[in-house]
Amino acid sequence: MANPEATGEAGPTPNRVAANWPNAEGVFSIMTERWVSFDCFGTLVDWHSGFRAILERAGGTRPQELEAAFHRHERNVEAEPYRSYRDVLHIALERAMRELRIEPALPASIIADSWRTLPAFADAAPALRRLRDEGWLLAVLTNCDVDLFAETAPSLGAVVDRVVTAQDVRSYKPGLAHFHRFRETIGEAPWIHVACSWFHDVVPARRAGIPRIWIDRDRTGDDPSIATRVLPSLDDLATVVHLVMR
Repeated sequence: MANPEATGEAGPTPNRVAANWPNAEGVFSIMTERWVSFDCFGTLVDWHSGFRAILERAGGTRPQELEAAFHRHERNVEAEPYRSYRDVLHIALERAMRELRIEPALPASIIADSWRTLPAFADAAPALRRLRDEGWLLAVLTNCDVDLFAETAPSLGAVVDRVVTAQDVRSYKPGLAHFHRFRETIGEAPWIHVACSWFHDVVPARRAGIPRIWIDRDRTGDDPSIATRVLPSLDDLATVVHLVMR
């Protein structure tokens, strides 16, 4: 059975009182919950180096080219009628191998089968823990299946209070279903979204009217003006979250 925290089945109920917090005079007052949501893969988990390592261990040739081709095809497969992310992984890898004429072909299931080996970024756990220590509740809005996120959750180094997967909403970002579902669960609570992918997260968060911090790990050259703030990593995230949400 999947971990309830990993699947999003457990966690605080919407709009409950989260904690007592001291004000500037040191007097404790009641505050409602506050949320920071994250994309997972690419933001908290290093799927670029992780994917290449999986392909190399499987004996794949030209792993860097194959990984780049996979991500191109992944977008297209996700834009097709909904299928599980495990199926997206299989189909996108098959199409990438055909495009590059990779012979012999790797098993189409190799990425999903090795999913738990994807490493978290070194700055992920410290950033998550600091936010939690400062009273923020944490969520993940991810384009993967419930069981795949359950394999990833232990590597994050902090408890995640809510999870919305593509399987939950039967849709993939940059569609807005993840954002709409999460807003339904938290009511009017303050919320900021943090992500590396400009295409999958920053653009739809803007469309949904959600404050957004772009973690530009990949230096893509996309338009930074649509992000509320831009950071190169998660190192200073908690400080910037406070500046944006004060």
